[in-house]
Amino acid sequence: MILDLLRELNELDEHPTLEAKTCASGELGESFFETVCAFSNEPDLGGGRFVLGVSKSLEDFFGGYEVVGVQNPDKLLNDIASGCASIFNHPIRPRAFTEVYEEKLVVIVEIDELSPSQKPLYFKKHELPKGAWRRIGSTDQRCAEEDLVLFFGNRQGDSYDLTLIGNATVADLDLEAIAHYRKLRSKVNPLAEELAWDDQDLLQSLNAIRQENGVWRPTLTGMLLFGTRLAYRRDLPAVRIDYIRVPGKDWVEDPDKRFLTTVDMRGPLLQIVDRAQAAVMDDLPKGFDLKEGQTQADTPTLPARVLREAIVNALMHRSYREHRPTQIIRYANRIEIQNAGFSLKNEDQLGEPGSQLRNPNLAAVFHETNTAETKGSGIRVMREQMRANGFSLPTFESDRANNSFTSRFLLHHFLLEEDLEWLKQAPVDLSDSQRYALIFLREQGAINNQTLRQLTGSDVLTASQDLRKLRENGLLAQKGKGSATYYLPGPQFPEELPEPGVPVRGHETLPTKHTTLAADHTTLGAKHTTLRATLPEHLRIQVDELGKRPGKKIRSVILGLCSWKPLSSSQLAEIIGRKDNESIRRDHLKPMIDAGQLEYVYPEMERHPQQAYRVVASAE
Repeated sequence: MILDLLRELNELDEHPTLEAKTCASGELGESFFETVCAFSNEPDLGGGRFVLGVSKSLEDFFGGYEVVGVQNPDKLLNDIASGCASIFNHPIRPRAFTEVYEEKLVVIVEIDELSPSQKPLYFKKHELPKGAWRRIGSTDQRCAEEDLVLFFGNRQGDSYDLTLIGNATVADLDLEAIAHYRKLRSKVNPLAEELAWDDQDLLQSLNAIRQENGVWRPTLTGMLLFGTRLAYRRDLPAVRIDYIRVPGKDWVEDPDKRFLTTVDMRGPLLQIVDRAQAAVMDDLPKGFDLKEGQTQADTPTLPARVLREAIVNALMHRSYREHRPTQIIRYANRIEIQNAGFSLKNEDQLGEPGSQLRNPNLAAVFHETNTAETKGSGIRVMREQMRANGFSLPTFESDRANNSFTSRFLLHHFLLEEDLEWLKQAPVDLSDSQRYALIFLREQGAINNQTLRQLTGSDVLTASQDLRKLRENGLLAQKGKGSATYYLPGPQFPEELPEPGVPVRGHETLPTKHTTLAADHTTLGAKHTTLRATLPEHLRIQVDELGKRPGKKIRSVILGLCSWKPLSSSQLAEIIGRKDNESIRRDHLKPMIDAGQLEYVYPEMERHPQQAYRVVASAE
């Protein structure tokens, strides 16, 4: 068995049901039991396995696993059994045994998934949801409140979209928005019984209003669907869509010319969908809009149905607990839709039938008015439409740590003649999946196993094999390890082939861009005094006034510095006069990102080697 497990570990960059640990000291550590909890809880995973006594090889260039053995297997087996039996709300009975490999002892542990009635498993020393863990991809993630819906259904009480809003009254509901709902509903089913009811009965049937102390008041669902603009500004100030047009392929290329276009949209959601779609489509060059039934366009772009479904998906599934707007960001080569609220569905299951609804009452109205696709099919429809029209499949990133969800759509057809010509520079023959990986990397700057799976529809093993081949041939450079593995351009990554006098797609090439960034970071890193000397006068004064014990004042200074230009943690540490840039990142930068004050320059790769921080537009 150990040979098969080693083969699995070495063939995959990440593994959802297999965890390797060294256990050199003979101690398990809490992370072992967190994984036990995650294996036990994750729906439809079927549990998981541990291999204890293996480690990443220091001699293997490609980072393969090797057996190092455990020193005291009997103690380890006893600790596993006693820990699993005592530290959780339910005792866990693992199957644990030893195997010998090249005269070294390895411990293998098998954990079964619990039955639905036993979930969630959690640490007794912590309350829910903090004490429970889920297995998301190849990582263990602490549960949030919204995960409990997955385990308990409605046993925890009403969903958040039935919350009563502040001091709002039925007078804060817009009669025109209610009439718009009736119009949409009648198109789907003109005989729907609720259309014959008066407005109050209709609103009550939609859970848009609830009684409190004998008075009917709007719920969150009611305000989102029918609230007046005044009520939105007063009670839901961050519930809006920001459409942002950015020059180039990066969020900030010129601090003095940050955005070309910004449009803020707020109002009843059934109406705002059309407005948001029109704002984006009107901004695309004429002839870009692919109508339904049309399979090709002279100039590559995004199918209208895909954009609409992405906007609807964002509004229907976002977390309205979070006070931040939905952003539609139009880059030169792609459209990104960034939304509050991680996916309640495992990313590997996105597009599969069935859905887990964060806002079930809001979603019911979207489906009944045919605003959204059949339940659980929205992402599948987007993928099918993009594939049918010759585009790269969209990619989706669910970030539980920052409680956000991002959809990305590249704005050009894949494997056109110019792409194939560019790919001819590769030193080996490439499969279509490997071609997709290189083109995506050229456009986006980084790629990982999950993204490649979304682009190609392949499984974890196939994507790992494709990435490994590209890495072995120098086309990719691997960064990070385990679930944090990602890839940047390697030494053999193809150079762009610009036509004489005509820039390719109007963008600089990726290698050039990365070289420029690296050079800029090197210059700033090597000449810290020069960087500090170039600070605007008001920032230099603020930095000088920090002193040796800046306390919380340091965050206001960081905001000012990152408004001036994006800066890395090491640059900020040097400017402020601190030796430890990691403490700056941990104690200040990460909390400021969580608070919505700062954001990453490379949000898709938190540990990007050139990661820098900039001020969120709404925080400036």
